[in-house]
Amino acid sequence: MSACAIRAERIGKRFRIGRSYAGRGIHEAIDRWVKHPLRAAHPPASGTNGFLWALKDVSFEVNRGEVVALVGSNGAGKSVLLKILSRITAPSEGRAEVFGHVGPLLEVGAGFHPELNGRENVYFNGAILGMTREHIRRKFDEIVAFSELEAFIQTPIKLYSSGMRMRLAFSVAVHLEPEILLIDEALAVGDAAFRVKCRRKIAEFIAHGCTLMLVSHDSAIVAEICRRAIWLQHGRMIQDGQVADVLASYRAQEGK
Repeated sequence: MSACAIRAERIGKRFRIGRSYAGRGIHEAIDRWVKHPLRAAHPPASGTNGFLWALKDVSFEVNRGEVVALVGSNGAGKSVLLKILSRITAPSEGRAEVFGHVGPLLEVGAGFHPELNGRENVYFNGAILGMTREHIRRKFDEIVAFSELEAFIQTPIKLYSSGMRMRLAFSVAVHLEPEILLIDEALAVGDAAFRVKCRRKIAEFIAHGCTLMLVSHDSAIVAEICRRAIWLQHGRMIQDGQVADVLASYRAQEGK
């Protein structure tokens, strides 16, 4: 089996940014179509040539069992990169390869249906993540117990707080028993006791050789869990190295 778990080769992700016509009246919309049909179909965009590069020329490899943090300010491209690795979105250029079963934990409530209750969403979210119904059935009691939401499991998800949704999402993801775990700020949600519980679960995965990529603005968590860090700034990779060195460089830059 290859030692490589994740490979990114010159990844770029481009988004079109345009002028919004939301809120304008129907008469103005009709007039715009009549007078300028082509312009209305493709409204002029703002920004650099109408596009924003969220990621540009990002390359790295992560070996099996490595624990890597993605650090950088808001808008640096960290979450976009995790979505590309999770196959939620495709890169505009370059290539991303992931070798192993992935457990993504990216957004609060992602993969949940608001009208379904907690029990139904465990099956729904588990199926999205690739779990069989039998696997979910066998793990169901463990998932609910870990989330500590037994009293609310029959309640519609739309009535859950963001912390409750993240508890359930985290529990489903870790009981998927992934080989590669991708986490975006999930360890910062919930009360202190549950965050400690999550870190212990993460430590178990690391001890069993699970590969982990983590996005967090909490330097203490990054320093505690990770040995390597990748610093992204404006979509480009600035530094890749030992976590202490990268955090020091990042803090020095942010302090300017």
